[in-house]
Amino acid sequence: MCVVCLHLDEINITPRGRIRKTFVDPLSVCLAGCLSVCLSPNSFVSICSFFLSFFSVLLFLRFVDCGRGGLVRFECSNPSDFRIEADGVVYAARSLHLSTLPASPLVIKARDSTTQQQWETQVRLTPPTNSVMSKDLKEIVFPSRRTDGQLIRMKRDWVIPPINVPENSRGPFPQELVRIRSDHDKNRSLRYSVTGPGADQPPTGIFIINPISGELSVNKPLDREHISSFHLRAHAVDLNGNQVENPIDIVINVIDMNDNRPEFIHQIWNGTVPEGSKPGTFVMTVTSVDKDDPKTANGMLRYKILSQNPESPSSNMFTINNKTGGIITVAAGLDREKVPQYTLIIQATDMEGNPMYGLSNTATAVIKVTDINDNPPEFTAETFFGEVPENRVNVIVANLTVTDKDQPNTPAWNAVYKITGGDPTGRFSVPTDPTTNEGLVTVVKPIDYEISRTYVLTVEAKNEVPLARGIHFPRQSTATVSIRVIDVNESPYFEPNPKLIKLEEGMIPESALTTFTAQDPDRFMQQTLRYSKLSDPANWLRIDPNTGRITTIAILDRESPYVKNSLYNATFMASDNGVPPASGTGTLQIYLLDINDNAPSVFPQEAEVCEKPEPNAINITALDGDLNPNAGPFAFELAHRPSDVRRNWTITRLSGDYAQLSLKIGFLESGIYEIPIIITDSGNLPMSNTSYLRVKVCQCDINGDCTDQQHIMAAGLGTGAIISILLCIIILLILVLLFVVWMKRRDKERQAKQLLIDPEDDVRDNILKYDEEGGGEEDQDYDLSQLQQPDTIEPDAIKPVGIRRLDERPLHPEPQYPMRSAAPHPGDIGDFINEGLKAADNDPTAPPYDSLLVFDYEGSGSTAGSLSSLNSSSSGGDQDYDYLNDWGPRFRKLADMYGGSDD
Repeated sequence: MCVVCLHLDEINITPRGRIRKTFVDPLSVCLAGCLSVCLSPNSFVSICSFFLSFFSVLLFLRFVDCGRGGLVRFECSNPSDFRIEADGVVYAARSLHLSTLPASPLVIKARDSTTQQQWETQVRLTPPTNSVMSKDLKEIVFPSRRTDGQLIRMKRDWVIPPINVPENSRGPFPQELVRIRSDHDKNRSLRYSVTGPGADQPPTGIFIINPISGELSVNKPLDREHISSFHLRAHAVDLNGNQVENPIDIVINVIDMNDNRPEFIHQIWNGTVPEGSKPGTFVMTVTSVDKDDPKTANGMLRYKILSQNPESPSSNMFTINNKTGGIITVAAGLDREKVPQYTLIIQATDMEGNPMYGLSNTATAVIKVTDINDNPPEFTAETFFGEVPENRVNVIVANLTVTDKDQPNTPAWNAVYKITGGDPTGRFSVPTDPTTNEGLVTVVKPIDYEISRTYVLTVEAKNEVPLARGIHFPRQSTATVSIRVIDVNESPYFEPNPKLIKLEEGMIPESALTTFTAQDPDRFMQQTLRYSKLSDPANWLRIDPNTGRITTIAILDRESPYVKNSLYNATFMASDNGVPPASGTGTLQIYLLDINDNAPSVFPQEAEVCEKPEPNAINITALDGDLNPNAGPFAFELAHRPSDVRRNWTITRLSGDYAQLSLKIGFLESGIYEIPIIITDSGNLPMSNTSYLRVKVCQCDINGDCTDQQHIMAAGLGTGAIISILLCIIILLILVLLFVVWMKRRDKERQAKQLLIDPEDDVRDNILKYDEEGGGEEDQDYDLSQLQQPDTIEPDAIKPVGIRRLDERPLHPEPQYPMRSAAPHPGDIGDFINEGLKAADNDPTAPPYDSLLVFDYEGSGSTAGSLSSLNSSSSGGDQDYDYLNDWGPRFRKLADMYGGSDD
């Protein structure tokens, strides 16, 4: 037999037949029948809802499908009070009250119309002990208030507890959540509604309410990760739409379900840890997130390391904090030179890491082992060799190579070299090549082969950063560098240089001064030196090429312009015979001592005085090329000859170097006088000299200044200079005059050319129109004889067509006019012009100018008058052309020509 269990909800009915409260009391009722006989497909037996009201649904009957798939008909044992539809829904046929409830159970029969098999079940209707409904729904009652419309004071902390709904519910939908009820439903019919997001606001349609019963239902599965809670407002109105209750707030919380896996923020995490780190060293932190509620086990994550690659030196080099995701080291032995990188697979699991119920996800953590200076640099050899020529600097002698196991191009790998021995004078340095990390032994100070032929250096190599604690430098971190010095031919040098000697000036030629020799630093080379002169400005000296002995070839003069501050400099060169030869230079400084070999002279050499004795004093001094005591103080006196010098002049000594010359007489005629003055110095053997002072005596103004025109002579201009200046001025004036005359003559020639063209000139140079785009070379095919002999001009009618100009008049017949008379020979140019004018006056077709070229012919019959009628014998002979004189020289000529007589 097939047994189908029906879970029947006990139904409690109010005295008026309305649902008040619902209690669930499972009651097993069995249907007997054959196992092979079942009801309609996809059905199950249960009571879904029960309403007792007018025309309300009582219950639903659904049967489990046993695989038959046949058509089932339902029958009710009390058809007067209940009716059942074909889909198993039971309705109340009339209004039921407590007194009219049947005492016996309601029997529902199901019959297979194909096999005629029949099943039945019973529904027991019992009166309620309290107000009950068809479901065990939580009831929300509007806060009560007075019937007279006055509100009853409520407690301020009255809050409706939130309703919890699990997310991702599988239904069936709609699924009842709670019942909304108002106390006013006892007196009148009400309608219930809810508003807010999820009801009538986006997202709409999630929650619905039965407007009659007030049952609030959810219409679809909820997603807490999308919306975690809903805030609705419940309303109660009468049938006319009037509000009977104040709206109440309903909070619906979506209960989280474990429907989301943990997700790592990054799929690959990168971290670093120094090599040699102790256990417990922090490495990195990995983080994952879970969309589920973190306050529940659904969102509580736990971390775990699934694998480590490589598993060296241990398979558990790291551990992870299962709550925070922090990774730390748990074992020693991290060595970058052996394992530079570790790869960990990290797992995050929710449900507090429960492997059976929790959801998990994985990520990769890449941990790079960073380098520390745990490997010192070691030289590749114990001894390095090199050689260098002497006196060479900034040259590389040897390259020192090292090895370092640390990471290249880091401070723990970069080597620093230091010379610890063998170089007390600091002639070498060892910089580091940044590319190869080699030590470059470099000479920084000159090395002398004659002092040391070899150097043995001790060099130590370190890193830019100190070694890690506990690691010491090995013996290979120190090396020896052996350097051999190569002897080269060095230049000789003079000692001392420069060499100073003191001599009296005036030494005679062939006098020996000194021996200026050089030394050869190459003591281990057999070489000879030769000397030569490089610089001797006054050509006073000579040097012996073998011995370096210096002698004079001229008299030494301290007052020479080549002597500065009594010093005379000469440069000599010493050369050896090495391969290749080398040379050095030395300077000889001769300090010349002064002797009294220069006589004094007067200064200034020219002066001015007035004719009258006051004021007429002249201050003079003496110039002496010697030095004290061979110079001043000086003695001044006038010469005895000529005799009038002492008669007219007197000299008074003011000091040891100055004297005053003045007129002795009351008046001296203007002129230039040369006054001899004897000056004697104070040398041990005094020297005297007669100097002539050139004095200009002139007429003076009240200020004592000369007023005559001879002042320029006193300024130093002689007669020859003045004559030369005057000649230059005269020549310049003549050139300007010639240029003016030439310009005037050229202007006259230009005016004449405008009236007459020389027959020998090429007329084409005057009548050619360059911008005319005509017949090419035919435009310039002129017969020059036509211009010279007007009487030979041929009529237009007999001209060949091929030589006509494009701008000539057309060949159609023209009115006949008197022919021009033949002009005289062009030698009489005046007659020629007059005859031409007369012919033009009688020929209307002639152009208004004497030319054979017609530039722009507009045809015959022009209403404009002819411009060629100037001075016409027939129509304008009495015209006044004097106004042309105001138009310039060219028109003035025309005025004379047309306005004058026939002569």
